[in-house]
Amino acid sequence: MPRPHVASDARWDLLRRAQCECAPVLRTAVDWLGEPFETMAAYHLGWDVGGSSGKSIRAALVLGAAAACGDTSAAAPAAAAVELIHNFSLLHDDVMDQDATRRGRPTVWAVWGQTNAILLGDALHALASRVLADMLRPAVAVRAVLRLQSACVALCVGQFHDCAFETRPAITVDEYLRMAAGKTAELMGCACALGALSARADTETTSALEQFGYQLGLAFQIVDDVMGIWGDPKVTGKPVGNDLFRRKATLPVVAALNSDSEAGFELAQLYQSTAPMTVDDVARATELVEAAGGRQAAHRHIDERSRAAIAALPDRVRSEDLIALAQLVVDRDR
Repeated sequence: MPRPHVASDARWDLLRRAQCECAPVLRTAVDWLGEPFETMAAYHLGWDVGGSSGKSIRAALVLGAAAACGDTSAAAPAAAAVELIHNFSLLHDDVMDQDATRRGRPTVWAVWGQTNAILLGDALHALASRVLADMLRPAVAVRAVLRLQSACVALCVGQFHDCAFETRPAITVDEYLRMAAGKTAELMGCACALGALSARADTETTSALEQFGYQLGLAFQIVDDVMGIWGDPKVTGKPVGNDLFRRKATLPVVAALNSDSEAGFELAQLYQSTAPMTVDDVARATELVEAAGGRQAAHRHIDERSRAAIAALPDRVRSEDLIALAQLVVDRDR
C-alpha cells in the first residue's frame, strides 16, 4: 500500500501546533509542582531556553486522533497528560542508562543528581493523572486515567525487558518486538485512544485509532534504533554510535546477531566481550551490523509497521494529519 506524499513543512507544522495546544496545560501542571521541581521540569522541557526540547509527536497523535473524530475541544489535556508520562519515562531512562546528555545538553540527573531526577519523574507521572481528572469530564477522565496508567505499566515492563536484554546472551527479533511494544508502542497507541476518547468516539473507532498508534509506535522505536547507530550526532544530540558503545540490543543489532553470517558471528564476539567498547570497536560494529543485514532488516520492519498503521485506520478517520504524522515518524532524522 503506497503512502501518500505530504510536504515536509506541513508535517513539522503539525508538531508545532501540538506544542502550542499543549503548552498552557503543561505550564499549569508544572506550576502545581512548586520549587525546586518547577525549575527542574522547565529545564527538562526546554522552557529555560525559550522553547520546547521535545518533538511532541505523542501530543500531535492525540490531537490528530481527536480531529479525525470531529472534536478537539477536550484534546489538549489528554495530549499534555501523554507528554507528562513520556517525559517521566525519559527522566528515568536517562538515570538507568547513565546518559549524561539529551538533545545536546546535560540531562536533569547530570545537573541535579540521580535522586532528584527520579523524584521529578515520579512527580510528572502523578501530574498526568491530575491533569486528566481536573480538566476532562468525569466519565471521560476515569476511562482516560485507566487507559493511560495501563499503558504506563506496559511501558515499565518494556523498560524492564530492555534493561534485562543487556545481560542476556541471545535475543530473538520477536522478543525484541515484544519489548518495544511495551516500551514505546503502548503509549503511542494510548495517545491515539485518548484523542478518540476526548472526542467521545465509539469503541470501534477508539480501538482502530489505538491500533494505528501502536503500529506506528513500533516503527518509531525501530527508527530510533537506526538513528542510535547511524544518526548524525549534530541532529540527534547524542554521540555517534551511542547504542553500540553501550552494547544495546536494538533491532538492527538483534537482526544481525540472528543472521547466521560471518559478520553476525564477529559482532557477537564484540558484544560478548567484557572489555569496554573503543571508538574503533564501535566503528567495526557499525560495519558488521550493516554487513549482517541489520540495517536492511530494520528498514523492512519500519516499512511493514508503518503500512500496518495506515491499514488500521478506517476510511472515516483516515485524515491527512494522521497520514502526515505516520510519514513523519518514518522519515525523521531526530
